[in-house]
Amino acid sequence: MAPPSVAAVQVENVEFPPTVKAPGSDKSFFLGGAGDRGLPIQGKFVKFTAIGVYLEDDAIPALAAKWKGKTAEELTESVPFFREIVTGGFEKFTRVTMILPLTGQQYAEKVSENCVAIWKALGIYTEAEEKAIDKFVSTFKHETFPPGSSILFTQSPKGSLTITFSKDGSIPEAGTVVIENKLLSEAVLESIIGKNGVSPAARKNMAARLYDLFNHSQNGLSLDLSQKGENGENGLSLYLSQKAETVENGSSLDISQKVGRGENGSSLI
Repeated sequence: MAPPSVAAVQVENVEFPPTVKAPGSDKSFFLGGAGDRGLPIQGKFVKFTAIGVYLEDDAIPALAAKWKGKTAEELTESVPFFREIVTGGFEKFTRVTMILPLTGQQYAEKVSENCVAIWKALGIYTEAEEKAIDKFVSTFKHETFPPGSSILFTQSPKGSLTITFSKDGSIPEAGTVVIENKLLSEAVLESIIGKNGVSPAARKNMAARLYDLFNHSQNGLSLDLSQKGENGENGLSLYLSQKAETVENGSSLDISQKVGRGENGSSLI
């Protein structure tokens, strides 16, 4: 299926291109949405990471069948909508790019703590999840992430989570490690765009972009980017935007709703 026609998104000095190829996958992905992740520290909102969430092209018709006709605001506030994105039968790819430096140990420990707490509360934390978390933490143990470097997650609906690291903004073809655990694979994305996710900005941006795709593309189906006009510009008449969208100043961020409370102890995902 041809990819949807979408614009890039700029978050601080990080640009998320309209389409990408993800490590460990032969699918093509379009940019669902992007935003920053930050925390209020001493009265100032400090941005740690820029996050872009990409969806397999087949996601548009799969989601539009149920959600076309809802407003962008309704989609933003809908827990079932984002839950369907997380659990839907299509691949997802998430790029987390550092605005401030972060160690792999800091990142992995906070993510794992949040996951385990949720799973235990739901009574679904088993030996399989314990092993998956151990592998997740060990994968990050000796990594450091300076500004501009990225953590890349490819999520398969079959339950695998491919983790890749990039120091220069490029996207490698092969993954660093693959963890076969469906709960962990879904939890990583849920912790970003879910009800209490760490990037309300990405959630809001994704809802607005998918609303446009559902309602302005032909029958909710994706459009072809391969047709080119003059100067290499896309020749199709439909655009979400004539220029890259900018997520400004962490607007509309609700940091009080997040997994893991505390001003400095919250997830740095």
